[in-house]
Amino acid sequence: MDIQKSKVKDMTSGPVMSLILTFMLPLLLGNIFQQTYNIADSAIVGQTLGSKALAGVGSTSSVQFLVLGFCIGGCTGFAIPVAQCFGAKDYVRMRRYLYHSYIVGAILSVVVTLLTCLLTSQILHLLSVPSDIYQLSKDYIFIIFLGIPFTILYNLTSSMLRALGDSKTPFIYLSVSVFMNIFLDLFCILVLKMGVRGAALATIASQGVSGFLCAFYIHRKMEIMHIAKEEKKLSKDYFGKLMVMGLPMGLQFSITAIGSMIMQSANNSLGSVYVSGFTAGYKIKQFALCPFDALSAAVSTFVGQNLGARKIDRIKKGFTQSIFVGMGYGIVMGTIMFFGGRYLSLLFVSSKETAVINASAQYQAWLGVMFWVLGILNVARMTLQGLGRTGLAIFSGVMEMIARTFVSFVFTPIYGFNAICCADQAAWCLASLYVFPMALYVMKKIEREFEGSLA
Repeated sequence: MDIQKSKVKDMTSGPVMSLILTFMLPLLLGNIFQQTYNIADSAIVGQTLGSKALAGVGSTSSVQFLVLGFCIGGCTGFAIPVAQCFGAKDYVRMRRYLYHSYIVGAILSVVVTLLTCLLTSQILHLLSVPSDIYQLSKDYIFIIFLGIPFTILYNLTSSMLRALGDSKTPFIYLSVSVFMNIFLDLFCILVLKMGVRGAALATIASQGVSGFLCAFYIHRKMEIMHIAKEEKKLSKDYFGKLMVMGLPMGLQFSITAIGSMIMQSANNSLGSVYVSGFTAGYKIKQFALCPFDALSAAVSTFVGQNLGARKIDRIKKGFTQSIFVGMGYGIVMGTIMFFGGRYLSLLFVSSKETAVINASAQYQAWLGVMFWVLGILNVARMTLQGLGRTGLAIFSGVMEMIARTFVSFVFTPIYGFNAICCADQAAWCLASLYVFPMALYVMKKIEREFEGSLA
């Protein structure tokens, strides 16, 4: 087919930063809308059901990051060889990777959903969820686990579209589902009186809608992604490449989340006031991370396509410019969090709950001091992944886990919530010290390989 008639975007030519930022914008809006899922849940739960219900929802945030992050990371990894084949203009191999990724995604959906639903109680006990919010936490997270197939459906289809340079379509369908989520939140909580279960049900139903819309769009509009009968031959080589790309990315999210779970478990032991304060601050942090996530995802696609086209100079230029953009945003957003955390907390907590607001503002202020480091960490890590070195990138997640675990175990018993407020920054700095020079090393190595093949 003539790919110029489709919505795919070739990022192997043209102005580097303009392409990255143009591709990033729908991703940014999509990330903001996706965080709106959680913000709508938290704001409505906190304001209508009270701080204990908010704590019940928030006490599971790290395990959501672990499980859903593994699924999202895996889907993103599966898209890397698709982007590389698209950049190389090898569309037959690209579609074969698409076919194999759909099979792996279906298997992943069944296995992860069964495991998490069966182990829900054990997971909550490991998190040391306080007894006064235990049942609320279980009611919420069990339904979220049931919706894992919808999470995989959306992230797999949207990742494949983005690998081909189409970041607009996933955003359009996600935005529709966000408004649906807010409506269902209000309806399930205020009209049906379902409590936190209603908030969870609204979230998974809305995610399912966005996933099915992306799948329908691919089926109806993206001819370049239509898999011919002869392209549906199973191959262990294709499965192997997807595993090499997807599993490390999924594990990277999960390993990072393990550190967050340990940190949250330490915070849960401090009582429901700090759980509620941490929850409000965590939601604001997740919202503030959206530009970092969008920029790094755009960089990964850009790097993947240009690696396929063997254009290492463009990769190095995109890497450098994106680092500076990320650091600039981090400085601005960090300043806002440092000085405005108390006011941002009012989105989730009643002004009467002074202790909770103080805890949330304290957490955000400490985050703001080192928020710029994420501009280095996220761009460098996703550059490694776009280069196909997902196995190397996973060690940055290991370092984040080590740092959060160390601070939580060693310093929380001594300094209490003050230690919790410093755990993220320790993780970011340690991981950056590894992943930034590693990205530079790998780019230089690939450059030498390309030069050697031309000699």
